Amino acid sequence: MSQAQDRLDKIAKFANSTGFVYQGSGIYGGLANTWDFGPKGVMLRNNIKEAWRRFFITSRMDMVEVDANIFMNSRVWEASGHTGNFSDCMVDDKISKHRFRADHLIEDAIGIDVEGKSPEEITQIIRDNKIKNPITGQEADWTEARYMNMMFETNRDKIGNDPNQKIYLRPETAQGIFVNFKNAVQSERARVPFGIGQIGKAFRNEITPGNFLYRIVEFEQMEIEYFIAPPKTDEEWNQVFEEWKDLQFEFFTQVIGIKPENLKEKEHAQEKLSHYSKRTVDWEYNYPFGFNELSGLAYRTDFDLSQHQEHSGKDLSYRDPVTNEVYVPHVMEPTVGVDRLLMATMLDAYTEEELDGGDSRVVMKFAYDLAPFKIAVLPLMKKDGLAEKALELSQDLRAQGISADYDMTGSIGKRYRRQDEVGTPWCATVDYQTMEDGTVTLRHRDTMEQVGDGGRVKIEDLGSYLSSKSFQK
Repeated sequence: MSQAQDRLDKIAKFANSTGFVYQGSGIYGGLANTWDFGPKGVMLRNNIKEAWRRFFITSRMDMVEVDANIFMNSRVWEASGHTGNFSDCMVDDKISKHRFRADHLIEDAIGIDVEGKSPEEITQIIRDNKIKNPITGQEADWTEARYMNMMFETNRDKIGNDPNQKIYLRPETAQGIFVNFKNAVQSERARVPFGIGQIGKAFRNEITPGNFLYRIVEFEQMEIEYFIAPPKTDEEWNQVFEEWKDLQFEFFTQVIGIKPENLKEKEHAQEKLSHYSKRTVDWEYNYPFGFNELSGLAYRTDFDLSQHQEHSGKDLSYRDPVTNEVYVPHVMEPTVGVDRLLMATMLDAYTEEELDGGDSRVVMKFAYDLAPFKIAVLPLMKKDGLAEKALELSQDLRAQGISADYDMTGSIGKRYRRQDEVGTPWCATVDYQTMEDGTVTLRHRDTMEQVGDGGRVKIEDLGSYLSSKSFQK
């Protein structure tokens, strides 16, 4: 097993045992490229989404948010180009019945980029290089390479009264924003430049196995379409593009807490740009298997609104209320997947530390706002009313909207370690002195030291610590 795969397997097992991520349909042997999120995974996902929403949407006056339906009229996907262009080249091993994306198979085996090559050329490359099945490690009997559409078509005959309409699970959230552009302009009196954000599910027929959460068939996107007036020069749109790129970097490093050295830009070559894009830059994260895409930023020009205007017959132009100029806006699209960002967040936060005396611990060094639990309340003993007092305190904190855990099982040291493992920033211990003067000991996750006056904090002063940014990386 490679070192990269070993680390991924370790993280996956850790995520399972600590309640972050479970194998999908696990009791039945699982289902490839599907994962379920446990209690702490749900909390972490929600915190990531809320951090994105605060940073990009609610803190800005030029942003609104929509939530479009997963099912859309099939003509949406014709207009966007997905029914004709959204496909990957596949090959099957006739012996093992395994299916692979041909470009990934070739690049992983011999390091050749085959983007733009025909299925016939790809087939010949695989055969000339006698590429083996990477799962079995054995010689393979490969089928001819062929393109397969990545959209899931449902088995439902129709929705509504059109018997000829195919229904797909949407492969991206962007089109739900574009078809609602005019609605948002009219109902919100939005003025260009402005953006529409959306967090939502999407589905792709991913068949590449492995790499934990990196490629999954059901995923969630956090996406923005930022509408601008048609730029008069390349410098004009490039300036807006760079501003959004800088905002993405700020969000990943200052809000999510990813180490800057684990991020790098990848500029897409002109000949490899998607049909709708004039410029695309990815932020890549340093996963155990190397730098790969975390998020994207694309300048989509006026492609999408123009396509939907043409295919729907509806006017999607915008009239500037000041200049009276009428135009179809251009679009900047910053996007990131919740699942990949959660994976990067966990990889970046996962820390193994050697302690004095030969001891060690695992600690998830999450940024404070992302931690599933902000505080754990621990009774020193189960007796003499300490457990009841600790439970009461944890319930009071939850009533204030603070995610508080309560743990009374095992020694206090073991309970500290359990909270370190799931990234809880603070541990408050209720002891006998608590019963006398209303103070608790408050332990800092990263330093493992107690804070406050003489190592103690009044219960009524916990709020000031629970808003601390001292955990921001």
